[in-house]
Amino acid sequence: MRPEDLTRLFVERANAKDAEGLALLYEEDAVMAYPPGSQTVGRAAIQRLWAQLLPKMPGFEPEPPLPTLISGDLALTSTPPKDGAGARAQVVRRQPDGTWLRVLDQPEFNRPAS
Repeated sequence: MRPEDLTRLFVERANAKDAEGLALLYEEDAVMAYPPGSQTVGRAAIQRLWAQLLPKMPGFEPEPPLPTLISGDLALTSTPPKDGAGARAQVVRRQPDGTWLRVLDQPEFNRPAS
């Protein structure tokens, strides 16, 4: 019921190798900036992508959320990866039933080298 819950649910479902469950965390027309340099558009395409990736991926570890920004029915959630090399960010929208789903997902972006 909180935007931050999506991060916990993502880790649980990814570790269970549940591509369908992961896809259900996204709105029907969501956009995920992955694979690097491209976009995956729509829940069905996101599910297909996770179905390909999850069997090859190691387990995910929970990351503590950064402060969430909320404006009405939209929120920006983010987490810093453990290596500190950037951040992950998502725009989520409150649904009519009070739950939240991802609309835009930037799984990782790196800080420019100094």
